[in-house]
Amino acid sequence: RRRSLILGETMISRRAAPLLGRSVLRGHVACLATKSEPAPPMVYIKGEEMTRYTMDLIIKKWIDPHFDTGGWEYFDLSCKNRDDTEDKCLFDAVAAGARIGAIFKEPTVTPTAIQKELLGLKKTWGSPNGAMRRGWNGITISRDTIHIEGMELGYKKPVLFERHAVGGEYGAGFKAGIGKGKVVTVHLGADGDATIVDQRDLSDDNNAVVTYHNPIDNVTDLAHHFFARCLVADGGKGVVPYVVTKKTVFKWQEGFWVAMKEVFDAHYKDKYLAKGLLETVGGELPHLISDAATMQIIRWTGGGFGMAAHNYDGDMLTDEVAQVHRSPGFINSVLIGKKANGEIIKEYEASHGTVADMDAARLRGEETSLNPLGMVEALFGAMDHSADLAGGRDDVKDFTAS
Repeated sequence: RRRSLILGETMISRRAAPLLGRSVLRGHVACLATKSEPAPPMVYIKGEEMTRYTMDLIIKKWIDPHFDTGGWEYFDLSCKNRDDTEDKCLFDAVAAGARIGAIFKEPTVTPTAIQKELLGLKKTWGSPNGAMRRGWNGITISRDTIHIEGMELGYKKPVLFERHAVGGEYGAGFKAGIGKGKVVTVHLGADGDATIVDQRDLSDDNNAVVTYHNPIDNVTDLAHHFFARCLVADGGKGVVPYVVTKKTVFKWQEGFWVAMKEVFDAHYKDKYLAKGLLETVGGELPHLISDAATMQIIRWTGGGFGMAAHNYDGDMLTDEVAQVHRSPGFINSVLIGKKANGEIIKEYEASHGTVADMDAARLRGEETSLNPLGMVEALFGAMDHSADLAGGRDDVKDFTAS
């Protein structure tokens, strides 16, 4: 018979409890002797549906008894509020995140045409993630497997992933319904010089023309972040790092590989060799074609590896990692950005959505059972980063680690 921790109507399986508060059973009862300590400044972005309801309970029952969160800045990114404010709430949240540097985000809804009608919205507002990644000078989205002692999930050892946070299809410009003719893509340099990037003839009556670019400058930062993390993962043992591209066909991806390898060879190769982490890959930084990566993610269930990839490939491959590891609820997600002064910005969120079907069941009065692990891990991660930015708050870190 399942025994559960109950927060309102939301039930949390005791099997998941050991990592929820590291541990919830112990942490919720006696994680801090003092109450209402001022929490360091942090941006809290509210979403909607089942995950918003669950996070309201978590804050009320697990955070408020121990911390005064009056220093947190809250922003409501529900569809209705974005509509009512003409997205000012999003721009304000991005500005606050750039200023404070520590952000927690609940899952949000990007409305479809059907939801636009149901909610009475003026338009189908786009995903807020692009504005956040641009506003916080996004470098990478780190997504790692979460492991629970005593529970067998998909991977036995940690799997780490870096997804380039900018560029690719997500920032594409396009025009549909283009007829026969010629398409010329021209780059106008800062000095006014024009360079033809591509030109092609269109022979079909109906074409979609798409342009996008892959920024390379911040790949160096991504590389340092990735290799440093892989080196100390799995309790300090480290994991094998792989760089994933399709550069054999998409020649423009060569620059990503070159930048990653230059950083690795100059700063990390000797350290990996000393730990024996390159013994199975020929003593060099391994490269994987994205097609092969999709297969190895399924095969390498022993874990103990990391991958870094372009934006789109990273999005697809981390979804695959989540499925092998049983659920997106067992994967964390951290956007790493950088302020102009070099200070790191971190935005933590769960890698899953708002769980709309469960919210509908809750509103019908039915019993619901949600795994909030990804959200709790994200909340505690954001609190830890806020403590670091505040100069080191041991009381916060003791709480999140208790």
